[in-house]
Amino acid sequence: MNPRAAKALSAMGKLGISPETVRPVLKNLFKLYNRNWELIEDDNYRTLADAIFEVQEEKLTAEKKEVRINEGSGASFKKPPSGGVPEDQVSSTTSGVQKGSSVTRIVESSSASANPTNEPRCFATDEAPSGSKRKKPVQENRFADEGNSSAQPKRRALRLVDESDDSDEGNRRAIVLWEKQPEENSPIFAIPTSPIPKASEKASYRKNDITNGTEKVKISLVGQTSSNEDLPRFIYSPENTIYESAYLHISLARIADDDCCSDCIGDCVSSSIPCACARDTGGEFAYTQDGLLCEKFLDACISMKVSEEKHYKFYCQDCPFERAKSAHMPEKCKGHLSRKFIKECWRKCGCNMQCANRVVQRGITRKLQVFLTGNDKGWGLRALEELPKGAFVCEYIGEILTNIELYERNQKNIGRDKHVYPVLLDADWATEGVLKDEEALCLDATYFGNVARFINHRCFDGNLLDIPVQVETPDRHYYHVAFFTKRKVEALEELTWDYLIDFNDESHPVEAFECRCGSKYCRDVKGKRKV
Repeated sequence: MNPRAAKALSAMGKLGISPETVRPVLKNLFKLYNRNWELIEDDNYRTLADAIFEVQEEKLTAEKKEVRINEGSGASFKKPPSGGVPEDQVSSTTSGVQKGSSVTRIVESSSASANPTNEPRCFATDEAPSGSKRKKPVQENRFADEGNSSAQPKRRALRLVDESDDSDEGNRRAIVLWEKQPEENSPIFAIPTSPIPKASEKASYRKNDITNGTEKVKISLVGQTSSNEDLPRFIYSPENTIYESAYLHISLARIADDDCCSDCIGDCVSSSIPCACARDTGGEFAYTQDGLLCEKFLDACISMKVSEEKHYKFYCQDCPFERAKSAHMPEKCKGHLSRKFIKECWRKCGCNMQCANRVVQRGITRKLQVFLTGNDKGWGLRALEELPKGAFVCEYIGEILTNIELYERNQKNIGRDKHVYPVLLDADWATEGVLKDEEALCLDATYFGNVARFINHRCFDGNLLDIPVQVETPDRHYYHVAFFTKRKVEALEELTWDYLIDFNDESHPVEAFECRCGSKYCRDVKGKRKV
């Protein structure tokens, strides 16, 4: 096989697209572009991926006309061939990866006596046609006459359920696909046929934009997963939101004139004399004119994270974190690392939004993708383009909670919800004095968050670094947590960061997980013993 063709197949395979789907499209593009591989390979095979989605969408449009949905008593249906739909066949809408933001799931119902309520269980997953509209749910047939259910043979029906949002089961579109010939008055459909994925096989997820248009760039979600793997369920938010009791006071009056650059014009970083906003970083801006972190500043931040014992740690006399776990008998403070901050220009500054000292507040600009890692770590985040050292990737977004609220939430959710690891906003507790409970804050992205909730942990040598960024308030008990690359990151490489977890701390409000980071520096010695 041509090495360049093999690379194209490999790149599409990482997006969950099978070689059988890729080959004919790749062949046509190769002819169309007069055997010019550069045009196909440009932008990480974006042209090839788009062409595949267009072909699949055209097929779905044609097939959609053959499917007739029961929406009322007057609806008519085509009957399948004698014997119904064979077990190894189903609508071709379940093959390949389709373009569009709505996601569907095929679930299986059984008429066996062991399951009298006919509750659906997961069978396989795939995507609905792009732009599909939600229909009224089809009433599920109970497979047998009311008076003589025992005389009927056991039959199964597959329902194609629209899961384009988190609405309840009753509001989702359902298309019944019979596996055996039902009774004459049963709701059945004539459908195109293609192989049914076996229960043990993997099926495809794809969502064009998990941000629902809230970010400046689209962030897709792809993956091939077994039937027991769920799509992540949360509300996407591009900015932090107070949950209830957190104290956060943001106002222009609280920013002193000497803490902003109201006289600046255009781009502060390109000025020969640094303005007041560079004071916190030693009179030099943390960013270059290209919007990257200065190497000197980045290296200093990395050193503080990987060599904590060499840097200043602050120990609270009355630690809010320990107080949240036990108000009557709090343990001694385990220490909080004093961190370097970036101070960005804000609304009271005279520079424009293109100022190189406004990076985090401009939001995500890089091409990112949520994907299934395939190595028991669940969902992860990767870049679809090469990222240089010091590039801003995204901010950690979540609900702003007090430490007490986080502790109480986790106690209620023990053994129930899969929790996202929270971020404690303790980078400057050393200068804050004794903090009240409503001022000791953290971020939790379990229910409300952005793509950062998918960044997996990696002990010591993750390729991302979290840095505190001050924007709209001088109070550093609240700040933004921004992720920057520690080194050059290749396209399609997973993005990871070190949560700094103490795997031996059994009193932490979030139970430490069994680490699967794969790093040779992994700190989860106890987890390794289990394996």
